[in-house]
Amino acid sequence: MMPTLDMSSMKFKEELEKTKKFVLKVCESKGWLLNCNEDVVEGVIMGLARNKVLYGKRYCPCFTVVPDPEKEGKFKSSDERVCPCKPAIEKEIPEDGICHCQLFCTPEYYKEHCESKEA
Repeated sequence: MMPTLDMSSMKFKEELEKTKKFVLKVCESKGWLLNCNEDVVEGVIMGLARNKVLYGKRYCPCFTVVPDPEKEGKFKSSDERVCPCKPAIEKEIPEDGICHCQLFCTPEYYKEHCESKEA
């Protein structure tokens, strides 16, 4: 049975704040920016925080989290995607300018896709 979470709980709210800080630190360390679509960014950050509370890791919310058949009571991402995930770092962002979840992007992607919308 998959665990449930009260998203209005103090535990979730605290993790949400930690996750926001985490995401900003990732951007700073990698030289990335957050996508300009604030709704997408908010949804992904909420999903990361939810997964951290429920499963103990910031699994990418765009991929399924499943029970780990090798470890009773533990879970894993179906694609082992823990944010920032290896496919995003090695392939998606360098090649596409943005990760699958559309959370992180390169400055070049931001300039091309976001700045023109702001004008």
